[in-house]
Amino acid sequence: MKLDTTVFEKAIASLERAVFRAQGSPNDEELRDAVIQRFEYTMDLSWKFIQRALRNAGVQETAIRTKRDLFREGAIMGWIVDPTTWFEYYDARNKTSHTYNVEVAQSVFQKAIAFLPESKVLCEKLQEEI
Repeated sequence: MKLDTTVFEKAIASLERAVFRAQGSPNDEELRDAVIQRFEYTMDLSWKFIQRALRNAGVQETAIRTKRDLFREGAIMGWIVDPTTWFEYYDARNKTSHTYNVEVAQSVFQKAIAFLPESKVLCEKLQEEI
């Protein structure tokens, strides 16, 4: 089955635009929150696309019981460099419901910025698999 990464590409582009604007206005909470929201759905798409690509590659479902397993398998396939970094991104994504806390919001915002180039690499690698 062919993977259509168009929606993933659009999500990454949306995150990139938000990061660019937020970095130009570092004290704008609304822009920070926009980055966090776009990070949230881009991260969700990331693991879903890894999962689909692994299925297409014939990786057994039993090898992928958790998100950590998913990221490890993605690293084995060469789609991501360091699964532990992706564990951190996923943990940050799970904190997005607590962004009313300024420290948590700032932490998630920083992870979103770090995630952006890695999500681009993942998308490129998945496109190579197609």
